[in-house]
Amino acid sequence: MILFFGTRPGKQQTRTLPNVSCPYCSQTGTLTTISQPNYFHLFWIPLFTINTSRYVECSHCKRVYYKEEFSQEMERAIKSL
Repeated sequence: MILFFGTRPGKQQTRTLPNVSCPYCSQTGTLTTISQPNYFHLFWIPLFTINTSRYVECSHCKRVYYKEEFSQEMERAIKSL
């Protein structure tokens, strides 16, 4: 029997962070958070989530912040979503 298994990225979720200012350009309301889960699959059927990658991007200056670069303001806004 042949088994096809591996990992695949899931669907991206994009949400805006209202009333949060960008630490680089100081613009308010321009940050969006993007999260994408990675799944373990068997026969291309996702079974469970392995991890979720999350980052924040400013639409004004195009700066990207990864999890270790999040400010406290960003973390509070992400938790409240």
